[in-house]
Amino acid sequence: MKKEFNLIATAAAGLEAVVGREMRELGYDCQVENGRVRFQGDARAIIETNLWLRAADRIKIIVGTFPAKTFEELFQGVFALDWENYLPLGARFPIAKAKCVKSKLHNEPSVQAISKKAVVKKLQKHYARPEGIPLMETGPEFKIEVSILKDVATVMIDTTGSSLFKRGYRTEKGGAPIKENMAAAILQLSNWYPDKPLIDPTCGSGTFCIEAVMIARKMAPGLRRSFAFEEWNWISDRLIQEVRTEAAKKVDRELELDIMGCDIDARMVEIAKANAQAAGVAGDITFKQMRVQDLRSDKINGVIISNPPYGERLSDDAGVTKLYAEMGQVFAPMKTWSKFILTSDEAFETKYGSQADKKRKLYNGTLKVDLYQYFGQRVKRQEAK
Repeated sequence: MKKEFNLIATAAAGLEAVVGREMRELGYDCQVENGRVRFQGDARAIIETNLWLRAADRIKIIVGTFPAKTFEELFQGVFALDWENYLPLGARFPIAKAKCVKSKLHNEPSVQAISKKAVVKKLQKHYARPEGIPLMETGPEFKIEVSILKDVATVMIDTTGSSLFKRGYRTEKGGAPIKENMAAAILQLSNWYPDKPLIDPTCGSGTFCIEAVMIARKMAPGLRRSFAFEEWNWISDRLIQEVRTEAAKKVDRELELDIMGCDIDARMVEIAKANAQAAGVAGDITFKQMRVQDLRSDKINGVIISNPPYGERLSDDAGVTKLYAEMGQVFAPMKTWSKFILTSDEAFETKYGSQADKKRKLYNGTLKVDLYQYFGQRVKRQEAK
């Protein structure tokens, strides 16, 4: 089996630089591109990046890249790849996804079928199996993806399984929750540090607060879940356990945190508490049932992060307008606090009552949203006393 792999971490548009920064913190050189971060690594790298990357979607192995203007070129290109270094005899290998963009080949089901046929033929040849008899696919699963962009095919294997945003702690969610990896990315894009107070005044199922504790305490986001690669015979159980044990030892239990989540809906507050319990961070977060207009704080240099209800999440436009106006009024006296508000409402600044210092375009799933950033006036703690 191979010792070194060409790998990519996929990311939502706008979050690639965050993933790149996380990758470098793990010690990997990388190249940031649209929707992905390229890097090279061994089996340990596959385990570590799946376990530690907070803002990424998936980790994929690039098996190969080649020109494919015709189905014959696609077949020969897939057949030429070294599948024997990845797929043991008996492996399940669905062509889970095919995507064709700006290419002569555009029939995606046909791309899947031809790619499958090429992999089957290669494995039959390598394992000396007769061509007329189908391969038994009863073993571990290797999901293969084929992407053709401008007549160049890239063939990948997904190492992750369920997307990385599925941390394993969400017991129940609200109507339109923010994904965990998006929340973690926004926290990293903000100016929040663990020594600052943090409030989410529209906390829903508690995702921002939970992710903040996990960042502060250096808790690997993948510790509570399993991954596709754990079924593969060429990544040893001993190595997986070693990397998991190392991650568990890095958790910082000593830090004192000041994190609060509030929501007007009592049921959501209970869900947030249950999720925090499942994540092992319940003791670090104060959850309260509270309306936005009742929020007050005499603390300084804090950070407010909010993913309030907006058009697609709330059918009552008048209610949204009222909420944004209340946020503007309630947050205004908190002059040393920075505010980071995620919404798809392009009229947000007008409704809120002030223009953002900075705006960043992101995508919450397929929905274009903006992160409105209002920076607080920095005050030294002794000055405020």
